Amino acid sequence: MSIFENTERRDPKRYLWILGLIAPSCSVLPSQLVARTGLEMFWWIGPIIVLVVIPLLDWAIGNDGSNPRDEDYEALSNDRYYRWCTYLFLPLQFVGLLIAGFLWSRSALSISDKLGLAVTLGFVSGIGINAAHELGHRVERLERWLAKIALAQSGYGHFFVEHNRGHHVRVATPEDPASARFGESLWEFLPRTMLGGLRSALALERERLSRKGKRWFCLDNNLLQAWSMSVALFGTLIVAFGPVVIPFLLLQALIGAVLLETVNYVEHYGLLRQRGRNGNYVRCSPRDSWNSDRLVTNVFLFHLQRHSDHHANPGRRYQTLRSSEQAPQLPAGYASMILLAIIPAVWRAVMDHRVLAHYGGDINLANTKPRTKRRNESPRSARYVH
Repeated sequence: MSIFENTERRDPKRYLWILGLIAPSCSVLPSQLVARTGLEMFWWIGPIIVLVVIPLLDWAIGNDGSNPRDEDYEALSNDRYYRWCTYLFLPLQFVGLLIAGFLWSRSALSISDKLGLAVTLGFVSGIGINAAHELGHRVERLERWLAKIALAQSGYGHFFVEHNRGHHVRVATPEDPASARFGESLWEFLPRTMLGGLRSALALERERLSRKGKRWFCLDNNLLQAWSMSVALFGTLIVAFGPVVIPFLLLQALIGAVLLETVNYVEHYGLLRQRGRNGNYVRCSPRDSWNSDRLVTNVFLFHLQRHSDHHANPGRRYQTLRSSEQAPQLPAGYASMILLAIIPAVWRAVMDHRVLAHYGGDINLANTKPRTKRRNESPRSARYVH
């Protein structure tokens, strides 16, 4: 068997992962596509690809169905090809931001075209947080620094702290601001998670520094490290292109953060880890995250949709994540579910009965909004999990 046959046997998607770089390429391409075609719609190429093209391809191509074999785990984990697929995201991301800043400040774009450019860069910024998510889980010092750099465009540097030390500890519990509650709309969830995540990150980093006997203002502060990268990046672009670029930078950063948190909304809606007899939440299992095995979105987002395995085994690199039969399954890929989440009535019509089915019809086992739980309380005693 040749080396190429062996690597493809380990991972039949091996040469598809490079397609994950389509996202940052969206930030580089708009001006060229508009210039060559005359179609101004290409300023909006980011949302067109994410919210139109990918859902259609997900529907046409369907599920993946392949899982890595246990005996291939080490070889896949140590194969540096997969790391470069994420590393290369960063230069494309920042070259695109530089081009967009120039176009915003120097060209005679209409307001609509500028808005499309900002939205496209915002989608790249949000997907850049996903690249940071993959890199930030690694123990290698280089990859953890790259994660902070990838977060600079969105100004969402606190995600590095909150996701790893907050969300992964409290996921699928009422204490986690990134876990959406049953009956909670996306528009209720967004301010709660964005403010709650920031507060949590501040508390977690303050506690970590205190344990190490260090002050808040020190070189070891992960939040200040990440935020200083955003300040340096935004400051450089403002010096280069003038204050006129400030609205663009703020708008694309906000869109990136909202896109990330919308994905969080989809990933854990209504799911709740139960408490054991000692009162503590049981260990996170594949049942505590929504999964989708749609091939196209999985390639586009580096297996983010195999979220159940990621939370159960956060040390696994994206190429080794598995689809689990225990995990509750979404009816479509994340890209499609984002569209549903925008309209609360549609989202609830699609998802609420799936949450209830996951818990055998017992709403008391779900992570509900406080008033929802009061309205639906039953006299039955709490169910314990051994």
